Amino acid sequence: MKTIDLLFEESSLTIDDVAERARLSVARVEAIACGRWTPSPAERQRIAAAFGVDVDQVVWGHMMDPRNIRYRRFGLKENF
Repeated sequence: MKTIDLLFEESSLTIDDVAERARLSVARVEAIACGRWTPSPAERQRIAAAFGVDVDQVVWGHMMDPRNIRYRRFGLKENF
């Protein structure tokens, strides 16, 4: 199983290249690549095909910390 980052490195494709091949917006592919968006099953098929791999060979899902960034900055109040 490979992450999107690793697929980009191995293929030397750009976000624009993958977006064009997958027929998705550049913004959507960028969000998926950064882990801000979990792709739908149809988007997964398109992106995997753009890289020339099977959809089961790709690690999908959010990679960002689920806690809001604001809590990191100001701390989470104990008695909320």
